[in-house]
Amino acid sequence: MKIIVNVDVMMAKRKISSNELAERIGVTPANLSILKTGKAKAIRFSTLMALCHELNCQPGDILEFSEED
Repeated sequence: MKIIVNVDVMMAKRKISSNELAERIGVTPANLSILKTGKAKAIRFSTLMALCHELNCQPGDILEFSEED
């Protein structure tokens, strides 16, 4: 079981770069990269809210649960 992070998919749909999104939500590009690659162990609700606000989406558009490994 795992959580799949679809930030890169939403970024592509909204045509926004990593650097621009990182600046808008107040995180470093390195931390956004960790989140995008699924290597993050946690995400703050404030960061998730900022992502949803800037990408004009819902948390379920960004995070997905998968039964498969």
